[in-house]
Amino acid sequence: MTDLPTRRDRRLAAPVRRHDPGVPQSGRTRVMGILNVTPDSFSDGGLHAAYDAAVAHARDLVTAGADLVDVGGESTRPGAERVPVEVEQQRVLPVIEQLVAEGIAVSVDTMYAATAERAVELGAVIVNDVSGGLADDDMARVVASTGCGFVVMHWRGHSDRMYRDAVYEHAVDEVRREVEMRVAELIVLGVRQEQVVIDPGLGFAKEGAQNWEILAGYERFASIGLPVLVAASRKRFLDGVGSPAGAPPAERDLATAAISLLAAERGAWGVRVHDPEPTRAVLDVWEAWRAARS
Repeated sequence: MTDLPTRRDRRLAAPVRRHDPGVPQSGRTRVMGILNVTPDSFSDGGLHAAYDAAVAHARDLVTAGADLVDVGGESTRPGAERVPVEVEQQRVLPVIEQLVAEGIAVSVDTMYAATAERAVELGAVIVNDVSGGLADDDMARVVASTGCGFVVMHWRGHSDRMYRDAVYEHAVDEVRREVEMRVAELIVLGVRQEQVVIDPGLGFAKEGAQNWEILAGYERFASIGLPVLVAASRKRFLDGVGSPAGAPPAERDLATAAISLLAAERGAWGVRVHDPEPTRAVLDVWEAWRAARS
């Protein structure tokens, strides 16, 4: 019988090392739990905006199977307005400090270099920047100098204009090329290749069918030769797939878990989810099946 880690084991596991981007041991797909310390995120805005609620939810994410917690203080839902850096830091830095003190591996979801730098100083091991460093010219310096992991997402502009830029002749080829070019630019700026995880940016400057094309073309992104993060959780293109059309975003968690499984089968470095429990369950079953065949 294959021994799999219990949820308590995962919670007590050592944090990700500072100088790698959190690559799991033995090729295991990492589950990144989403913690939005915001009043206006599309799925859970306001639920965890207060410090105590945010810390409690982070603990729940880990108990439910998250390997690390992605803490963000600025909504990137379609149409969202930018949050001043001071407000973002007031939201996320105290939470990050507490989670690190409890031994929880943390990534920071930010487009501000100043926030990224402070978060890494507090112990965050990954910077997850939906702009891939394009929104703040100082981000590459921060990532290069700190040695943290860096999630580089495909990005064509801020949330107030993203859908105006959702124009592609061949979505997979164009997104792949733009991601590859952005990584090359970052390496010229001093970021080491081994720090980078790529994210094709589902839902960002992409309409519904384009997101499915990106997922179906996963192998094209994997062929870049860098770890890949798949972040489909509860996004609008899942509406009506595995749940009734028009249902609340939280009812898209089973569809999210299915995508997590398909991504893991294809070797994804990680999946980013609001509710780790269904994703962790399907991945545990898949890992047991895979182990029994080896």
